[in-house]
Amino acid sequence: MSWGNHSTINNFILLGLSSDPKIQALLFVLFLGIYLQTLMVNLLMLLVIWVDSYLHTPMYFFLSHLSFLDLCFSSTTVPKLLENLLSQRKTISMGGCLAQVFFLFHTGGTETCLLAVMAYDRYVAICHPLLYGQMMSNQLCKVLVCGSWSLAFLGALINILLAMNLNLCGEKPIPHYSCELPSLFPLSCSDVSTNFTVMLCSTFLHGLGTCVLIVFSYALIVSTILSISSSTGRSKAFSTCSSHLTAVLLFYGSAFLRYVMPNSDSLLELIFSLQYSVIMPLVNPLVYSLRNNEVKAAVRRTLRNYLQ
Repeated sequence: MSWGNHSTINNFILLGLSSDPKIQALLFVLFLGIYLQTLMVNLLMLLVIWVDSYLHTPMYFFLSHLSFLDLCFSSTTVPKLLENLLSQRKTISMGGCLAQVFFLFHTGGTETCLLAVMAYDRYVAICHPLLYGQMMSNQLCKVLVCGSWSLAFLGALINILLAMNLNLCGEKPIPHYSCELPSLFPLSCSDVSTNFTVMLCSTFLHGLGTCVLIVFSYALIVSTILSISSSTGRSKAFSTCSSHLTAVLLFYGSAFLRYVMPNSDSLLELIFSLQYSVIMPLVNPLVYSLRNNEVKAAVRRTLRNYLQ
């Protein structure tokens, strides 16, 4: 019997991160602080990019979408995590569980595509600086962003439609703090090989496919940088890519391991999930703001204007 017409199971139990009330209270304070900071820094990035005309460039256009994605990504799981840390019965409705699966897959897939698009933007800026304005036109930037959202939506839709046809065996607890696709497979008493295969294909398409594009872009970037005779020029060129590379390594590493490794219900699995769904939405804007003089200058200008 499929999820759509299953009449006896309406809720799932999320085992969460700990059953100790004292540890739960500490985790609530920790994740509430992280979530509030995530909201603050990403909203600040969106505001600064929107109001500061110096940042109306393709690079910051993509960065604004990354900040919006991080807001959506974090808000998909953290509010429910905070609620369950305070409640005795840690449940999530079937509709809420499906919504988490869909939006996690959609926002995560969009972020992988957007990181690949940002790598291409850095390639054009460093390897073809004189043609940058022509090659990265406003129309192309919008097409690349819309394509990232659309491809991820298609992958999320296919996976969620297959997940809705899983046959449930009963009220089994989910050994996780949120509903992610790999955590749902043990709840089914029917064959999940098709679901698992489609999930792996989607993961490799978004993860490995975009990773290849990023590696190829940076191979050309490194080749161009090494050909620069001035050490100051090489250092400046590398600094423009360091923030993006940091974000790529952190996000791809944890997300890839989470969706490719077997569903072992281990502590390591929870750490990978926390890293890319809770920590990364806070780290991304900090990495780009703290390592970017243009962003820091724009933040100072914006705050000074609003304070005045």
